[in-house]
Amino acid sequence: MCGIAGFWLANSNATCALSDIAVAMANVMEHRGPDGSGCWHDAAAGIAFGHRRLSIIDLSSAGSQPMLSASGRYVITFNGEIYNHSALRADLLNDGYVVDWRGHSDTETLCASFEHWGIETTLTKSVGMFAIAIWDSHQRKLHMARDRFGEKPLYYGWVNGDAKCGPAFVFGSELKALRAFPGFANQVARDALALYLRFMYIPAPRTIYEGIFKLEPGCLLTISERIPTVPSILPRPDCQNGSMTLKRWWSLAKMVQASASGEFNDEAEALFSLEETLQRSVIRQSLADVPWGAFLSGGVDSSTIVALMQKQSMRPVRTFTVGFEEAEFDESIPAKKVAKHLGADHTELFVSASDARDVIPRLAAMYDEPFADSSQIPTHLVCSAARKHVTVALSGDAGDELFGGYNRYIWAPRLWKRLSKIPSPLQRAVMGVFGRILPTHWDRLSSFIEVQRAGEMIAKFAEASHNAHSLDDLYKGLVSAWSDPRQVLRDQDILAEPSSLLSDPLPLAAQQAELRMMYRDSMTYLPDDILCKVDRAAMAASLESRLPYLDHHVAEIAWRLPLSMKIRNGTGKWALRQILYKYVPREMIERPKVGFGIPIGRWLRGPLKNWAENLLDEARLEREGYLNPKVIRDAWAQHLSGRFDWTNRLWAVLMFQAWLEGNS
Repeated sequence: MCGIAGFWLANSNATCALSDIAVAMANVMEHRGPDGSGCWHDAAAGIAFGHRRLSIIDLSSAGSQPMLSASGRYVITFNGEIYNHSALRADLLNDGYVVDWRGHSDTETLCASFEHWGIETTLTKSVGMFAIAIWDSHQRKLHMARDRFGEKPLYYGWVNGDAKCGPAFVFGSELKALRAFPGFANQVARDALALYLRFMYIPAPRTIYEGIFKLEPGCLLTISERIPTVPSILPRPDCQNGSMTLKRWWSLAKMVQASASGEFNDEAEALFSLEETLQRSVIRQSLADVPWGAFLSGGVDSSTIVALMQKQSMRPVRTFTVGFEEAEFDESIPAKKVAKHLGADHTELFVSASDARDVIPRLAAMYDEPFADSSQIPTHLVCSAARKHVTVALSGDAGDELFGGYNRYIWAPRLWKRLSKIPSPLQRAVMGVFGRILPTHWDRLSSFIEVQRAGEMIAKFAEASHNAHSLDDLYKGLVSAWSDPRQVLRDQDILAEPSSLLSDPLPLAAQQAELRMMYRDSMTYLPDDILCKVDRAAMAASLESRLPYLDHHVAEIAWRLPLSMKIRNGTGKWALRQILYKYVPREMIERPKVGFGIPIGRWLRGPLKNWAENLLDEARLEREGYLNPKVIRDAWAQHLSGRFDWTNRLWAVLMFQAWLEGNS
């Protein structure tokens, strides 16, 4: 795992020191790569790459980056892991391509593969997580590629630069690397802010800055000969902007559609294929030249990964869990039981509320742009705990999106089936009454509907359905903090909500209500919230996180499963459960689903009140000019009264304010 950065100057007469700038851009990400650094530049072309290294495979200098291919044609700076790189080396040899290998790093494998097969074919053959920048010195082209699901981040865009550098095309693993380019002065993107206030993250390809974008998962961007101007439209796949082309080298929609044609008809065959494919993924991702382990919550996803790790390991697998004072948020007890049953070497980190709150001042710098998934806090705590013992940790993330694990997949279709039969005025009235009942009062239902903290879920469903005209509206409401972000913004120029990937066409194979939600979550919430959260939380601790469920072979099997093998009898992840029950007793796993969270809402009324009051000060909001002070102050007063729970809305605003304070 590493941090990459670089730039390509527009002005051939620029007088800036290319290497110094590349090193400076990379060094602000030292946490991503504490084991070494490197840079490369071509003064004639005005291009430079920087790199920070976290050594995982081939710890010697033979794995250092940026790396040149054997012929010198390609230069690459690479963040990630290619899990099948040994197989790629064998394929090269079978093709008659003989390489005098310098070491055994996957970076060197990529260099040779690019030379023999070309860039796009190599990407297609690769199994892994990655963000790569490639300079083709023969054709004078810059290529940038991102893995299929977006496990590794890659930002790019245009800056005006200072007097010495002038305008440039810049890129990096984190936005702080781009900000380190001399003269960076890009403004806050108001359309991105509007989307952030709804989703609590900024959906790709937007970022919080004008002129700076995220490369979407599975995409390849190429710039030829000269740097294009800033695109006048949002850069999406199949877009061309002068010398820049942007295309999908891998498509989730096409994979979903292709998998549907091979849907399993036999459950036994399906379960066998799923377990075998997932086991191969776990084996591949357990390879490292450094100590490795896994996160364990005691839930279905992480327990399945640990069970399969332990099955193929000759020693007890190192597992890690964070426990909290608040019992309803504590996962340590079930995790400890699962670990003991599997024979894992388990480590528990118990943290107090003050320990968790101590992370909050670091969040803005850690995430680089506004990000308001509050589970970012416990995620970073467990990553920091694991890093004291291992350098690589496998995670159970993405199991919900692939196998139907979120409560909304089960409850939203049921709720809408009933609501759609009620006249709209009565529907709004009923949901309005439900929405005014405090979540704590609904929590008494938790044991009946088998969902812990039921109040949060019911309140969310009530709010989301209040003005919903379709199941898709209900889904959008469920994944929203502010249902109408425009009311929160000061900028009156935003007359309509900016578009997002949620409006992209659905594949024909994902038309069922549950599958629509799963597909849209995989396109948006998974890469821009879950994977972003895990990457930044882990890399801030210099820990590499790996996600076996996101091996694309596993995803293909998941989408071949009929819906009944994902959600059955009101319970999600049916297929995964059948595999897990071979290794762990059912009663050890079957319990109400618990999200990985902390009581932010209660803290805002207590120990975080002064911190929040400072950030939400009316005069401050007025002076900054981004947000509507009256709407925010009203929500803040209602939350403090205890009659309403506006945790998500306020946390979204607070994380923007904290980011703005740190980047003004």
